Order: sequence, then C-alpha cells, then structure tokens
Amino acid sequence: MAYRLPIRRPKSVVSNQRYPALTSALVAGSNLHRGGAKEFTRYFPVLHLLRLLNLYIDEVASTEERRALSRLVHRFGFGPRPGEFSQLLTLGLPAAIEFTLSRPQLDIPESIFSLHGIGDLGDQPAANNISRFVEYTNNKKFQLGKISSLWLSWMVEGENQLLERMTWFWHGHWATSYQKVDEPYVMFKQLLTMRKYALGNFSDFAASMIMDGALVYWLDGQRNTIKAPNENLSREMMELFTLGVNRYVEADVKESARVLTGYKVNKSSGIVTFVPTLHYSQPIKLLGSTQSFDAPSLARFLVAREDCAQFIAERIWYRFISSNAPLPASGFLQKSFTSRDLSVLIKSLLSDNSVIYNPSYSQVKSPVEWMVSSLRALSISLTSDLDVDFLFNRLDAMGQRPFFPPNVGGWPADEAWLSTSSAQNRLSTAQYLASRGDLSPISSVSRASRIDALADWLGIVGFSDRTKNALSGAVNDLPRLVTLALCSPEYVVNA
Repeated sequence: MAYRLPIRRPKSVVSNQRYPALTSALVAGSNLHRGGAKEFTRYFPVLHLLRLLNLYIDEVASTEERRALSRLVHRFGFGPRPGEFSQLLTLGLPAAIEFTLSRPQLDIPESIFSLHGIGDLGDQPAANNISRFVEYTNNKKFQLGKISSLWLSWMVEGENQLLERMTWFWHGHWATSYQKVDEPYVMFKQLLTMRKYALGNFSDFAASMIMDGALVYWLDGQRNTIKAPNENLSREMMELFTLGVNRYVEADVKESARVLTGYKVNKSSGIVTFVPTLHYSQPIKLLGSTQSFDAPSLARFLVAREDCAQFIAERIWYRFISSNAPLPASGFLQKSFTSRDLSVLIKSLLSDNSVIYNPSYSQVKSPVEWMVSSLRALSISLTSDLDVDFLFNRLDAMGQRPFFPPNVGGWPADEAWLSTSSAQNRLSTAQYLASRGDLSPISSVSRASRIDALADWLGIVGFSDRTKNALSGAVNDLPRLVTLALCSPEYVVNA
C-alpha cells in the first residue's frame, strides 16, 4: 500500500499549485540563485506580507513536513547552516526542492592546481638520494593535505550542496584509494571529474572514468595485455560501476578485458595513453552483441543497457533512501533515468511523496556526513583557527577519510556506522567542535526554548523525551548542550 501524503489544513496556503508565479519568483528564477542563503533572507519580507494578508497561516510545520525537509538537507546536502532549516520550513517542501535543484554549478578553474601547489611530482627519487627523496616525500605529504582540506572545505562551504553531496556519493561509487595510487595530483584530477559529472550525463561520466588515470591504475588496467589479460577493471566496470551483480557472465569479463588492452598510465601525471599496437582491435561478443570497442565506447555500451538504469537506481536508493527496503515496484526511478541524466533521476526521487514523506526510511550518517554537517551548523570554516589534521585523524579513527575508501566496493552504509567505538570518537570530536564553533544561535534564545531551538538549528525532526531529558540538564552549559545534541540519536540518525 502506498504511503499517503499527510494533509495539512491551514486557512489558506501559498503553494506551487496555487501560486506558481510567486514560487518561481521566490526560489526558481534564474537571477535569484546566486546569493546562497542570503536569497532566503532577501525575500522574507514577501512572506511576511503574505502572512499579513492571511495567505500563509500554517506557521507550524507538521512532523511529516519537518521529516521531509530534514531528509532534503541532510541526505541531498550536508545539513543546514544556522537559520536555513527554519527558512525552508517557511518556504515548504516543493519550493525547497526547487531551490535545491536550481543552484548554479560553479566550474573549478584550471588555475586551482598552481594556486594551491598541486602538480605532477614526477618519478620517486632513489632512496639513496636522501635530500631529493625527503623533499619529494614532504611535497607529496603537503599535496595530500592540500587536496584533502580543499575537498572538505567545498563540502562545508559549498553553495550547491546537492553537487557536493553527489560528488561524495560518486567517490564511494568509483571507489579509488590514495593508498595504492599514491599521487595527490592524480587523485585530485579524479575528484574534479566526479564534480563535473556528478549531476550530468552518466554515459559521458562513465566514458571519462574508464579513461581516468587513478581508476585505471587502482584496478591494474596498465597491467592488462593481450598475452596476459588482467580482468580487474573490466569486471568492476560491470559489477560495481554500471550493471551490478549477476547481470553478466564470466565470458563477458574476459571479452571486455580484451577491449581494455593497450591503455598505459603515467603514474605521476595520471595521463592515460592509448597504444594501438598493444590493443585487441578485433570484434568481441559481449552481452549478446558482437562488435569492436575501445574503452570509452565500451563504457557507453554498458551504460546504455536497461540493467544500468536498474543498477544506478538501486545504488542511489541504497545510499540516499534505505539500505534495507527495496526499490519501489512501480519502477519510477528507473524510468526517470532513460536519458541517463542524473539530475532528472534525483529530481524524480525528491519529488515522489511516497518516498520523501515515508517514515520508514531512516538512515545513519556516515562519519564524513556527520562531521561536515556539524561544521556547517557551527559555522566553522576550515580557513579559521582550526586543527585540520585533528579532523582527518578523527575521520581516520571513525573509519572514513576522503580519498581512502577501504576497497573497490567503497564504504559501508547506514547501521554499519553505529558502534561503541564510533560513538566515543563522535563525542570527542563534538567536544572539540563545540568549543570552537559559533553557539550564538542557541545562546541568543531563552533557556526554556533552547532544546526546540536546537532542533531547528540542526535541521532535525525533533528530540525524543529521553533525549530532551538528557539535554535539559545542560541548557546552562552551551558547549556541553551542543555536544550532546550533535551526538544525539536524532542527529546521528536522519529520521
């Protein structure tokens, strides 16, 4: 039985259906999306006027509406900044979704490499050349720290939170680890590719990734020869990246591995070079079709299959909605992906009321998602007086550091992150952040109102009676109160 949308009965409500022009002017106009959270504040007088005209009376959002908006900001972004959740509650879910989907995607300029000292370090010097070896090692360590802090800062401060969240998702999908690649420059180039296509066309995305130096090196593509085939890249391209388990046979792996011969990777630059004389150019029989391929056309061939639409829909559902419940039998998500446009797929998911309002689909935040949302709530910038190494050490301790997935399958999801050890690490991290963050959104309200204010500040549905009892004992100690809230079940688990 489909979940029924909760009915709200205000005297009169401004909605997309009744006032599409107004909603468009507020949140969807092409000129209104360049100021981030400031745009909300800029148009608040209009909303106040509507209240005075008795057109917007439903001041208190229902539990269902809070849950839906909480999912929007925490699963399709990294949580709200101070005040944003309250503003979204005022706008309502349809307008909030439109605002989220309409944020501009800013291109990363090529100058970012030279600006931050990120570049090709060349071959590793011989160990007996001590001074050169030490310089090389220090430069590599510096660049790894730089690309890590840059990425974390984009997650925390990015105006297009959906883009940031999708980029993080794709890092777990095309899971490639620095542990083996060992080249900051090459890993950073992969990150930029994932940002470029995060909400774009998946066929173009896959064609680019199969030629990505970090991925090819990670999966031993440079070792794949006609005489000694290496099947790692071909197998994972089908099983983990495009089709899924049991949607191909072993013969397909062997045949596609032939296609991927002749591609060589320069380890330090990540440049993939095609050597025709080393490539198997004869037609192959793959998934019932006989034809000739190169690497990009192989990727596009796989993505064009119906199994790919099923698989990507499954992965999006698993990571954003539920790791336990299956995809809805209606197939609405797969159908929305016929063009392989990722933005259309995400819009379809967000616009389905049976999904976004359904109370069954709770999810545990991963360590990165929890930390980034905490940094955003506390208005902590990575350019401020902050020990960034401490943050990455905490992420290491919690088992999830960017650029270091544990294997080609990526990180676990949902309840896998609930453990005594992770709880202890969250507590120590929350204490550190609460001691350095901006607590004025809570200090500025009365003690009696602080617990309710916490829920709006952090963008959660609400606290249970048990959690409220725990928080009530700390309303006079703001750092402790915030620490407890950040570690509460209601914040760690998105309802």
